[in-house]
Amino acid sequence: MIKVGLSTISVFPKSVEDGFRLSHEAGYDGVEVMVTTDARTRSPERLLELSERYHQPILAIHAPVVLLTTFVWGRDPFVKLDRSAELAVAVGAPTVVVHPPFRWQGRYARTFEEAVRDTEAKHGVEVAVENMFPWSAGGIDRQAYLPGIDPSLMDVPHATLDFSHCALAKRDSMELALDLGDRLRHLHLTDGVAAEEGKVFDEHLLPGHGNEPVAEVLEMLAAQEWTGQVVAEIKTRQARSERDRLRLLREALHFAREHLGQLGDDAPEPERAASEQG
Repeated sequence: MIKVGLSTISVFPKSVEDGFRLSHEAGYDGVEVMVTTDARTRSPERLLELSERYHQPILAIHAPVVLLTTFVWGRDPFVKLDRSAELAVAVGAPTVVVHPPFRWQGRYARTFEEAVRDTEAKHGVEVAVENMFPWSAGGIDRQAYLPGIDPSLMDVPHATLDFSHCALAKRDSMELALDLGDRLRHLHLTDGVAAEEGKVFDEHLLPGHGNEPVAEVLEMLAAQEWTGQVVAEIKTRQARSERDRLRLLREALHFAREHLGQLGDDAPEPERAASEQG
């Protein structure tokens, strides 16, 4: 059965421990840990303690995002990638999610594909490169990323598909999934309408609240008996209470279970949380 996990960043600004706890309370199969400035997200001992306490296996480690964690594990991006893989091995996570480099990151950007392959070979984990979106000004794509925003065009073994990023990039999610083929190992379960509305920020809506073919991609992968991971990465910071946030998380999980064919005929519908999605 395809595992459905929760990214700890989905409960921001609450803590990584809240991520584990709410993942357990909502009924997820495990967590993806986003490495942040919180030291607990970088400590295998603390993460394994949380995993055991809340009965949540660690499914993936998300490498530090450069603009938000500039000084985490130093400034060298090669070190950040290597330390992320080390952490994944230490906590038993099979996958590392990583963004492609910014063009200004010099040698790392120029040799990124090689670095990904070398990291996989060294540590024995899947380094799943995530699709991104253009940074534009005045309607012109500034081509901020190198080798690009689309992992299907890169020489890397594994990839992550993020539906919200597809919306911003005007990239059809189903087409990207098909283009990636067997290299697709990780899904960020979310949604977006940014391309349709001309917005320029990353929305990370609840699945089913945007215009991406999220349900169709899940159903296709289930039919193919796909062996990757689905991880909800949604924004819940606008939730007015703990109950509201838990409702959002449960709705995302129910969506995944429904379209992966993991619900029984008598499974109850979750309480809808549309009002919290703005």
